[in-house]
Amino acid sequence: MEEQKTTVRAVERALDILLCFTETGELGLSEIANRINLHKSTVHRLLASLEGKGFVVRDPHTEKYRLGFRIWELSASMSRSDDPAQILLPEMERLRDLVGETVSLYVRDGKERIRIQAVQSNQAIRRVAPVGARMPLAVGASSKVLVAYADEETQREILSDPDWPDTVDRAKYIEQLEQIRQLGYATSMEEREAGAAAVSAPIFDRFGKIVAALAVSGPSNRLTFEKMREISGPVMEAAWRMGKMIK
Repeated sequence: MEEQKTTVRAVERALDILLCFTETGELGLSEIANRINLHKSTVHRLLASLEGKGFVVRDPHTEKYRLGFRIWELSASMSRSDDPAQILLPEMERLRDLVGETVSLYVRDGKERIRIQAVQSNQAIRRVAPVGARMPLAVGASSKVLVAYADEETQREILSDPDWPDTVDRAKYIEQLEQIRQLGYATSMEEREAGAAAVSAPIFDRFGKIVAALAVSGPSNRLTFEKMREISGPVMEAAWRMGKMIK
């Protein structure tokens, strides 16, 4: 039993290493060890195993690691017909071309949201949205949409989270959730990042369950509250069409 626990722990640690690359393309041994809070010797052994299987590659010149070809093999084997990030990409591109700003797709994972797809704006000054980024549910237009349309039990768990930031008033947040349900969309102005704004709408499946949040984001001096109200209609329409595309 002890050997089984040790084996499972090694798997978890190896997966933690792979997850370090969701926001950064290359990382050194010390950087990885600091991110997952493990000794460098342990991380080095795990990296050697991952490298042997092709899941990571080490650059001999920089001594940094990056994801290997096996990751892409696994990704290529995913069912495109069931992956919303792929199914909805053409509709996201159409919305980007219509509103001229970056378009992102988010799903909720526990007490965080994850950007699973993004189409960058073509403008010189734009909001860059890296796929795979994780963000808290307490702030941001997409976060509020994902919480506003979640079931009551999920909402209670999120709002009673002991790690809820002191800077976000729960009562006001709950009021915002009600407004979002009435309007059908959410906005945010420099809530998570200075100089950034976003408008978001829910994507529902055929059973009426929220599966993702569609968001348009950009510089706050260009994406003003007036502008966000103006494009809220196209965003909600795009989200409605996307919902019809999901099985």
